[in-house]
This record gives sequence, structure tokens and C-alpha cells, in this order.
Amino acid sequence: MRKALGRGLGALISVEEPKEDKKDEGALRLVSVDKIHSSPLQARKNFDPEKISELASSIKQHGLAQPLLASYDAARDSYELIAGERRLRACILAGLKEVEVLVRESKSKKERMLVGLIENLQRQDLNAIEEALGYLRLMKEFQISQNDLAHTVGKSKSAVSNTLRLLDLSEEIQKAVQFGQMSEGHARALLMIPDALERNRVFKTVLENKLSVRETEDLSRQTHSATNKRAQKKSEPKSPDVAAQESRWREILGTNVDIRMKKSGEEGQIVIHFYNLEEFDRLSRFFKK
Repeated sequence: MRKALGRGLGALISVEEPKEDKKDEGALRLVSVDKIHSSPLQARKNFDPEKISELASSIKQHGLAQPLLASYDAARDSYELIAGERRLRACILAGLKEVEVLVRESKSKKERMLVGLIENLQRQDLNAIEEALGYLRLMKEFQISQNDLAHTVGKSKSAVSNTLRLLDLSEEIQKAVQFGQMSEGHARALLMIPDALERNRVFKTVLENKLSVRETEDLSRQTHSATNKRAQKKSEPKSPDVAAQESRWREILGTNVDIRMKKSGEEGQIVIHFYNLEEFDRLSRFFKK
């Protein structure tokens, strides 16, 4: 898996492999923790104190298994972290005065951000919301498409798109994912509910009852279906012909189809529902045939 990530990095930036000579740039250096500072480009925003404490205990016993990744700032004679803030915090907690740092030079802040995101993805150090925010920032900073970004980080376009969709959730739900109150799977299930108020109601139910991902998916489908039925009841009753056509297209497409006729009875809309990007891709392939 690790080799797959970042396979398109060279398409955006040029990153040289570190040299073995410790006197040269790119060497492995022993650096005072006082000279290392966090990067404002860091994708990870939340750090679990308990897990950092556990890592600190491990470092006390076995040492730092993997060096930090940083760039050297000659003007300030300091090092800016590219990846490894969790490890740095654990090292400080463990009482280490110096840590091993792998120095990687980069030409711009954008490059450091991209390398840092890929490093974090490789180590699975980011939660889904942090990953989505990292993707969004990269797309804005580099002005690249989802296709290019997906190739760069070694993931499918649908995987990147699905992760970005999590940012459509309310701030409260996003924070629940960030702080481990619910999983990414729970969050994806809530996206089935387009109505924000209904989604928030289900979200609270999930937390209060500690529902599983499968239970959340079932509840989300039921809620969405009930919302649709209520909306249909409020609208004018459809003619038998229109209802029959809706039923026929639902069977053909395997999803909900809503035919909305205007008062003239001669024009209207056909609305085809999809509940995730995989389903959207399936429907797209159907209409391309």
C-alpha cells in the first residue's frame, strides 16, 4: 500500500531522495527539539493525549523507530516539520532533548504541504475530515483537478470524491469524526440524508444510542424514504400514467425516480436519485450505453 501512495508526486513537484552523507542536505541529523517547530501547513489538527502518552512510553523503551521529516530554515536556523508532529510531541513527553530528523528540501510551501499530506496518508495518521481538508487545500493551492489529485496520492477518483463529500456535513458532525465520536462510515451513511435538519436529528440518535455503521445506514435510508414520502403527500397527486412511468424507471435503474409534471401537463422534470458516488458512476455507465 505504501508504494502506491504518492506515485504521481513527480508530476507536480520534483523531490530528490535524501543523500546518505550527513554533511549534505537530505541527511539524517540529530536535532535539538527546541529547534523544531510545527508547520502551519500541517493537515492534522487533533492529537489524542492518551495515544501520545502511549507512544511516549514506547519511545522511552525502544527509541524513535522512524525519524521526523522536516525542512531546514537557514534564516532562523530551525527546522519546520513536514511530517511527524505526533512523534515530536511524544518525544518531548518522553524527555528526549534531541531527535533524528530527515531533512528534505523543497522549493515552496505548496511542495511541503503536498509531501506532508502524502507522508501522513502513508502512515494513516489523518482522520477522514483532516484528509478531506488536506485534499481541498491542495486542490485550491495547486489548482488541480480531482483526477490529478487522485493520481498524485495514489487513490481512485471516487475515493477522493467520497472523502471530499464529508465536508458537506455540518461542523458538529465533522468534529464528531475528528474527535473519534463516530467513524468515517457513520459520516458517509449520514450523507444519504439530504435534509440538514433530518440529518442532524439522526446524527444525535446515532451518538445517543451508539449505533453501528450498519444501523446508521439503515436509519438513514428509512429517514430519507420517509422524507420523500412526506414531500410527495404535500404535492398534488400524480396521474396513473405518470405513476406507472415512475415505477417502470425505478425497476430499470434500480433507484428512486421522480417525474414532476408542470401544470400545463406537457413539460416537466425527471429526477433520478443516487445515494453515493458509486451509484452515480453506475447510473452514468447505464446512460452511456
